[in-house]
Amino acid sequence: MLPVELHLELRSRPPTRGGKNNGRKPPLLFVHGGYSDSWFWDAYFLPWFARQGYAAHALSLRGHGESGGHDSLFVVGLDDYAADVEHVMAELPAPPVLIGHSMGAAVCERLLATRPVRAVALIAPVPPSGLVGIAARLAAERPDALMQMMQFDPTRLSAHVLESLRPYYFSDDVEPAILAEATRHFCVESPRALLDLSLRLHWQLPERGSAPLLVLGAAGDRICAPEDVEATARHHGVEAQILPGLAHMMMLERKWQEPAGALLRWLSTL
Repeated sequence: MLPVELHLELRSRPPTRGGKNNGRKPPLLFVHGGYSDSWFWDAYFLPWFARQGYAAHALSLRGHGESGGHDSLFVVGLDDYAADVEHVMAELPAPPVLIGHSMGAAVCERLLATRPVRAVALIAPVPPSGLVGIAARLAAERPDALMQMMQFDPTRLSAHVLESLRPYYFSDDVEPAILAEATRHFCVESPRALLDLSLRLHWQLPERGSAPLLVLGAAGDRICAPEDVEATARHHGVEAQILPGLAHMMMLERKWQEPAGALLRWLSTL
């Protein structure tokens, strides 16, 4: 593993709704997926959950967003990302609920298997078999799009590349302003982390019932498809929730309140 990265971008929204129960609500720590940063949570989710009375935080993993570690990103693995999350967790006033999307869900699973955590939500998680099955499906469906994903370079995000990749990340009715801003926050990803994701992820299982767990997917997700989400849920011994419609970046869809609402309902049971 690499040394601890001390400079990690953290977007935070304090709770804005009063009430005597606010102090009992755990902080939320959102972990973004590959090729992205903390902005993807800040567009809608962080302010909305703050209005529900939660302290909502999202970090940019090392080498992403305004965090440090860009120079060494090419050798960063999932365990280094897990160390980033653990470092931020230790800075919060109370143990947070971890909420990870896609690659971020795999990072949260690493912590779930090795550390005591309060609760974990896995949104559009990479399945237990890793990226290989996903890549095979994408290769059969659209080989040019798979190649563009593998060689993704946000500094060369042409209109053609964006049009090829957009259906895999966003549904047809994504708000144009959100899509434009998202392209500003896409970034390169660590090839070492992608290798980790290509291997079997779940090298160690937590004890059943060790922490409350939510597994959430979207019917329109063409990257982490419903069957991938259900495989993750079976692996952890829980039922998956599959929301109709929506795409991989469900936190940025016009119907973002549907996954936010599902997450809120689960949080209310903790």
